[in-house]
Amino acid sequence: MALIQGILDIVRIWNNLWWMNILMAIVVIILGRNKNPRSTLMWLMVLVFLPVVGFLLYLFLGQDYTKRKMFMLKEEQDRFITEVSLFQRDFISEGKFFYNNEKSQSYYDLIKMNLKLDESFYTQDNEISMFYWGRDKFYSLIKDLENANRSIDMQYYIFEDDTLGKRIIRVLERKAKEGLKVRLLYDGVGSRRLRKKTFERLIENGGQVAVFFPSIFPIFNVKLNYRNHRKIVVIDDEIGYVGGFNVSDDYLGLRKKFGPWRDTHARIVGSGVLGLKFRFLKDWQYAHGDKKDPVEPIVGSYNPNGHSGVQIVTSGPDTQFENVKNAYFKMITSAKEAIYIQTPYFVPDETIMDALKTAIISGIDVHIMIPRMPDHPFVYWATTSYAGELIKLGAKVYKYEKGFLHCKVLIVDDYIASVGSANMDIRSFALNFEVISIIYDEEINRDLRGQYRRDIENSLAYTEQLYRERGLIIKAKEAFSRLLSPIL
Repeated sequence: MALIQGILDIVRIWNNLWWMNILMAIVVIILGRNKNPRSTLMWLMVLVFLPVVGFLLYLFLGQDYTKRKMFMLKEEQDRFITEVSLFQRDFISEGKFFYNNEKSQSYYDLIKMNLKLDESFYTQDNEISMFYWGRDKFYSLIKDLENANRSIDMQYYIFEDDTLGKRIIRVLERKAKEGLKVRLLYDGVGSRRLRKKTFERLIENGGQVAVFFPSIFPIFNVKLNYRNHRKIVVIDDEIGYVGGFNVSDDYLGLRKKFGPWRDTHARIVGSGVLGLKFRFLKDWQYAHGDKKDPVEPIVGSYNPNGHSGVQIVTSGPDTQFENVKNAYFKMITSAKEAIYIQTPYFVPDETIMDALKTAIISGIDVHIMIPRMPDHPFVYWATTSYAGELIKLGAKVYKYEKGFLHCKVLIVDDYIASVGSANMDIRSFALNFEVISIIYDEEINRDLRGQYRRDIENSLAYTEQLYRERGLIIKAKEAFSRLLSPIL
């Protein structure tokens, strides 16, 4: 009798759980009505295999900030950037804009698209230096910080309180004490190990610190998606840094697990820095939340020695369009000869995959470089799955072996290139807040392609034969990981 009663209790619990799961599925469908249907279907699958638990995961990972107006400049600043963008867009459309390099004019549709979608005004008075190793980048950055005269605005996804982090904080403390306006913004998940006491002296000296989407709980942050993945530094409104390096000893290649760390970062001197400044201000005003701050003047100046064209393009879950993805797509479809991609995570959506497939079939050389060493297993196996699909069509794929490849670079033909924080993956396109610099310049393009060729020397050519010879277990890992690609 007791056995029968136990079975009936189990059936009753199962029935209640089944109905609860149905209600949760309805909630997922309603909340995901404006999302990609593949993403919603994937969450429904998670709910089927993990009743109740799957719904909790959805609440933590599937929150939707799409099209919320989260970031705003002060009214005067916003009006200024809008007027500049509209004025420039009209001039380009009417053929009145003067390009200091005729090649830039051939990309007027890319320039105009970025202007329209993200108010990414085009500047062409920039001096640009590229950094490929952490020691070079941070040597330059610390030197510029020490020479700052008016202001320092710094924003990183990861900021560690280690040897490198402490060194930078000490510089910020000194500059704040000298009376400079010093602001530091870091992400609540990427920099979750930071503690408030780390910045006590900086704040005492007059510096300001803010956290993007801070954790409510000491260890766990319910907003695991929608992270601020940008890496921006603006010094005196005249020098800007943007790229893939975060602030951590890892990025100096000091972590044995990864070894030498290959990344790419740009130093910009010229009017293009204003694009980084406006992006920082939007993020800062959202995270800092002090509405009483006066409107600060932007004092960037024209650089007579600069000749490189630059657009700063940003996007996130709150923007109407996926601006970074659209920029990548436009760059890829504009290619006439060759495309070079470096990314630690290659999990593109259908739009980018179709663009790359079309390019390959059209006879364009497509090169894709990914790390051989995985840091996130599911992402890694999804990456090899997508790369393998392009290998079959004729793409040249390389697995970097010298250490960990973390750079986010897209090079097209011999003139345009993108360097920034955005990976070639769905997370960067739709779930994270990202920034890239699109650079219009033969010399910089040549520099990036030269480094790419040097990286090939330290890479394994992942041929179609090698891909076909992978084992059954690897094929299963790829299939399962690719199924999860919308949330990876």
